[in-house]
Amino acid sequence: MIAIRVLKQSLLRGVVFNSFYLIDKAMKYPAIILAALCVLISCKSNNNPQPDDEKTNPPALGKYTIVQAFPGIAAITNSVELTSPDDGTNRIFVASVKGAIHVFANADDVSTKNVFLDITGKVASGGELGLLGLAFSPDYKTSGYFYVNYTRRNPGLETVIARYKVSAGNPNQADPASEEILMTFAQPFENHNGGKLAFGNYGFLYIATGDGGSGGDPNKNGQNNKTLLGKILRIDVSGPGAGMPYKIPADNPFKGNTSGLREEIYAYGLRNPWRFSIDHTTGLLWAADVGQNKTEEIDIIEKGGNYGWNPMEGNDCYVSGCDKSGLLMPILAYGRDLGASITGGYVSRDKSLPGLNGRYVYGDYVSGNIWALANADKKAGENNLIAKVSANTLSSFGEDSNNNLYILNYTDGKIYKFVVAP
Repeated sequence: MIAIRVLKQSLLRGVVFNSFYLIDKAMKYPAIILAALCVLISCKSNNNPQPDDEKTNPPALGKYTIVQAFPGIAAITNSVELTSPDDGTNRIFVASVKGAIHVFANADDVSTKNVFLDITGKVASGGELGLLGLAFSPDYKTSGYFYVNYTRRNPGLETVIARYKVSAGNPNQADPASEEILMTFAQPFENHNGGKLAFGNYGFLYIATGDGGSGGDPNKNGQNNKTLLGKILRIDVSGPGAGMPYKIPADNPFKGNTSGLREEIYAYGLRNPWRFSIDHTTGLLWAADVGQNKTEEIDIIEKGGNYGWNPMEGNDCYVSGCDKSGLLMPILAYGRDLGASITGGYVSRDKSLPGLNGRYVYGDYVSGNIWALANADKKAGENNLIAKVSANTLSSFGEDSNNNLYILNYTDGKIYKFVVAP
């Protein structure tokens, strides 16, 4: 994660596209018509439809170089998130772990940026702590709402999920007094905080949490569904619920349980998911989970899925003689010969990079390697090394409202992008 070999070395030690079938006109014989349609189109269950050309014919990769994007703006050091709202303004927002969010025009020749929000006074940063996530509401153009994930001391260490609103008079300035805290949970140690949040295709907010830190998950949080740690959470922020400022989606796996399991949980058994993303074309949620001693992994997250930590690390037992039954294996895992702290990225929909279309672009903080992974029906297809950056710099990837991909350098504070090599 961050501090990053310090940061991500502490790591080492230590929706989804639910299909909606709308039958508008079949009022008289719905069952017969549906059956006929199934025969005609070979109807089958598929909650995450994927374009056929991505399943069988991944595009030719081509060759890529990495160049600086937006060279005219000053560096944003310790950056961990780059994103854009879908509001038609074509702006880019970059968050730094210390607690500032910067905004600037999405133009190659841009030379100025503004501080959109500064909450450094609230944020506990350093090591793996800080402002770790930023997500704009799908209706940001009208609501002005955005969401942040940060750590604070209160007095003990905790994670905060909060909502802010843009100021009424300046679209490049948030209202710092508008904070509404939606959720907090204690962090027993200073590492493994996850931190990413993002909206899925149906407007629910997904949140990644680490296992609480130290090494080896000493509190067994990954497999304990009475805690929010070591999970992917999913909540409905469209309005308040019963005694909470958010609602629980009706199909969350533990919704309505009477055993004290947290209803916010969408999936569990994660160590420290350092960046996840949702491919809005297929609805698949891709998460990169940082390993403990020997393995980094990529998971396609499914509702109710158990991804194995800490009985397992990657495809192997972490606890001797572990029982693998019921656990979901990663789509891909790699060892210390290739890297030591995975940084999750995006399924590329960048039109300037046609050879990467449909491939999951991700990297490794420690080695600086960047790969493009083809998805073969939720199994690893071709996995190609496409670029390399300096070791101990790759904090995050980013995506703007035009689906263009970016790379954040934690050390020099610059933003980079891929270009097709001549």
